[in-house]
Amino acid sequence: MAKSSLDAAAAAATGTLLLGDDLNFWAGERQAPRPGGAAGEPVYEPATGRVLCHMTPCGPREVDLAVQSARGAYVTWSKMAGMERARVLLEAARIVRERREKIAKLEVINNGKSITEALADVDLAWQCLEYYAGLSGSMAGQHIQLPGGAFAYTRREALGVCVGIGAWNYPFQIAVVKSAPALACGNAMVFKPSPMTPITAVILAEIYREAGVPQGLFCVVQGGAQTGTLLCRHPDVAKVSFTGSVPTGKKVMELSAQGVKPVTLELGGKSPLIIFKDCELENAVKGALMANFLTQGQVCCNGTRVFVERDIMKQFLEKVVARTKAIAVGDPLLDQTRMGALISKPHLEKVLAFVRQAKEQGAEVLCGGEPFVPADPKLKEGYFMSPCVLDKCRDDMTCVKEEIFGPVMSVLPFDSEDEVLRRANDTTFGLASGVFTRDVSRAHRVAEKLEAGTCYVNNYNIGGVEVPFGGYKMSGFGRENGQVTIEYYSQLKTVVVETGDVDGLF
Repeated sequence: MAKSSLDAAAAAATGTLLLGDDLNFWAGERQAPRPGGAAGEPVYEPATGRVLCHMTPCGPREVDLAVQSARGAYVTWSKMAGMERARVLLEAARIVRERREKIAKLEVINNGKSITEALADVDLAWQCLEYYAGLSGSMAGQHIQLPGGAFAYTRREALGVCVGIGAWNYPFQIAVVKSAPALACGNAMVFKPSPMTPITAVILAEIYREAGVPQGLFCVVQGGAQTGTLLCRHPDVAKVSFTGSVPTGKKVMELSAQGVKPVTLELGGKSPLIIFKDCELENAVKGALMANFLTQGQVCCNGTRVFVERDIMKQFLEKVVARTKAIAVGDPLLDQTRMGALISKPHLEKVLAFVRQAKEQGAEVLCGGEPFVPADPKLKEGYFMSPCVLDKCRDDMTCVKEEIFGPVMSVLPFDSEDEVLRRANDTTFGLASGVFTRDVSRAHRVAEKLEAGTCYVNNYNIGGVEVPFGGYKMSGFGRENGQVTIEYYSQLKTVVVETGDVDGLF
């Protein structure tokens, strides 16, 4: 990638590729792959299938250089007042806001989602920086009076060098969501993006540098599982925050446990969306679309098990199928596009295989579920599919039990509240859930009983940086966003002070 160049986004959009391979960042600057190292892996543009650049995984030496760079910056940053850190984060937010269109365009090129969604992702990123800038000066402990004039107080202190490991569905946003609270608390961060979306994390590193963070405070290392293992095992890493699949999350937890490192895990989901017959049907249909087709269905909290009360099943299916068929699939850089390309060809094939298996197990495809070739010839090698609605689903079907991570909605009928709650909670996942009803009492009752970290009432996939997000059960633990995240990026120290003589036992 051209050094310090967001213009690469515009160039790539017009067909002139300027993306190079210097995707690592530590010691305050981009770092080229080491000579004689592992061969670079091609990074593809999902919408066209063309190679954008090559990602060379970092080995032990590069990981150590990045961690030591972050450790050195941490010494300076952690001693700054919260308000001083806040000013730097606010400047970073200003830069992101100013460059939102270029960042979003580059995100689209590397990720495949629509430009409309990418712009919203970048907006949440600068809002996140502003939010944690506001909390940076709020880190405080408490005073506790003890007998005889003694007292204790607590201090909330930074952890040190934190590691963030991101996913490919929200590359830039996740890098900010992990780094903003970490930096606000006085930590440094080494961030490893997904090997499929390595491009925008290094843009964030340059923005932090421009905003005034100490050299090395936010570093980027590229790579896959081996690089992640090196980060989790590094003795100078204090905490790991991971977003991704359950199997990888388990491995991150196992590796981090060897060093007794705290972890935050935001893992997969197979979330239920419950639609009662007393709902506002138009809103429920729109909510189901939001719960299944954002980012081509590649969202961990998507409500892909749509339970519809039997009395309104026919009307719901008619409306949701008509709306699904009308979704504009195609060039993600066009404003009118609502669904772009899936992340890779193997992933597209995996999602299409889920649809075929669902049909074999008795589900009926009401629409979509097939490869899609846009009219624009430059997109003929892209990873597109038509959004899919499955009817006649059962709870024991693979499409209902396993996370597909694609634009596939499974619809199931139900007859009573108790029944649907039992079925909704019959899963190893617990990331999100949703309910549509006009009955306020029922909404709160169902929200209480759903075993998930988030419950959306009469909407889906909405929220902001102020709202904590995380899972129950195998969907992970810890939280991102919200004030509570300060607790996950800091540690509490107790100081006990005696003001008189020691009245000991000896």
